[in-house]
Amino acid sequence: MSDTSLDSFAIRDAAQRLERGELVAFPTETVYGLGADAENPCAVAYIYEAKGRPSNHPVIVHVAPEADLSHWVSSIPDDARKLIDAFWPGPLTLILKRAANIPSAVSGGQDTIGIRCPAHPVAQALLRTFKQGKGGIAAPSANKFGHVSPTTAQHVRDEFGADRSGLLKCILEGGQSEVGIESTIVDLSRGRAVLLRPGHISAERIAEVLGSMPAMPDAEAPRASGTLESHYAPLTPVVLVDSGELGDILRKLHAHDRRVALMHYRTSDKAAVAHVAMKDDAAAYAHDLYAALRKMDEARADLIVVEAPPTSSAWQGVNDRLRRAAHDSRGVLNRLLEK
Repeated sequence: MSDTSLDSFAIRDAAQRLERGELVAFPTETVYGLGADAENPCAVAYIYEAKGRPSNHPVIVHVAPEADLSHWVSSIPDDARKLIDAFWPGPLTLILKRAANIPSAVSGGQDTIGIRCPAHPVAQALLRTFKQGKGGIAAPSANKFGHVSPTTAQHVRDEFGADRSGLLKCILEGGQSEVGIESTIVDLSRGRAVLLRPGHISAERIAEVLGSMPAMPDAEAPRASGTLESHYAPLTPVVLVDSGELGDILRKLHAHDRRVALMHYRTSDKAAVAHVAMKDDAAAYAHDLYAALRKMDEARADLIVVEAPPTSSAWQGVNDRLRRAAHDSRGVLNRLLEK
């Protein structure tokens, strides 16, 4: 693997690697992506192999701002055009009906496709160079499946530096991702807007554009990236604890000689083996979230305790990621508190 900076040679090299069917990691404003030619099923299969990702779990296709969307989707509903005009380039993925000419490998075998136009200048330069701007890059987050998403090039190196498969050939450097959590995903493939994954663009902002709130996922909703119950998780178990009970939980853990790493924004703990003070602004918290989880994971604690953030709509994306990272870990807490 090699690291590159934003220059014409680096971008051309990465684009040529994609055209040869290789994998390239690149920055977006949300997280770093593990990219492959979206129209090359063999290249897309390398993504699944490198990540250890189930083949029925779809990936998102990234396109340039000038892309011809009719090449990728069979139809573009009016609501899709409204959201594109309002939020692209940006952290919004739309689920639409996949065009017949696009391989189903990017969709986990479904007849839909997730598509977005990223705002990061490195991503846009790569997309405009790859196939002269007419290609699409299939790219989930550049980490092992289910792990904490990367928001820096170093995070990508940490994930794949010891990977003996050698599938990842190049990492484009682009600084720390500005948003810090994955894109909002809205399904428009079934005649109405359905919010499949919250993110930086809130349900309220979507409603301002469409005139009504998007619906919540139902049993017939298409599968989409990052929507499994357990996801975005460090190796150390994570537990969410409300501020009111945090002090008592920490005292009990210390009484049992448990090593605790703490992410907090109100209640600190000098006895924690590692801690990080998170900001009480939702956007700033999201920006720092994955880096903080990775830092706490490095402490090799018995448990990462996260002081649960507010539950207002602005925090929906953050709480979604924390809930999935902490999925089923309350049982771990209870076992650690047993004598």
